[in-house]
Amino acid sequence: MFYWMLLALAIAFEITGTLFMKWSNVNDNQLGYFLMLVMIALSYISLSISIKKIALGVAYAMWEGVGILFITLFSVLLFDESVSVFKMVGLVTLVVGIALIKCGTQSKSRGQHARV
Repeated sequence: MFYWMLLALAIAFEITGTLFMKWSNVNDNQLGYFLMLVMIALSYISLSISIKKIALGVAYAMWEGVGILFITLFSVLLFDESVSVFKMVGLVTLVVGIALIKCGTQSKSRGQHARV
């Protein structure tokens, strides 16, 4: 459970950092770039720890996919970006893809061992 919480934090840090990047561009404020750097660094650190117990493919798909989903939603709400039918279909496809990756990955605790 701890590693899933770290993955959730990594996703939240990534979303926050990316939104600060956009906020800095819109408001011409340099503080946002510093906050972006801190949030993205914390995101990668949290992600790197979470993959100790979560399969890399699952963790990365969730980190990137859920991040894209929420960044798109917040961009619409905070920055008045548009949502097209194609964008909505893409987001639905993204969520389905993440679910399929998660369902198709067995954990190491079930007797699966990593092979190099």
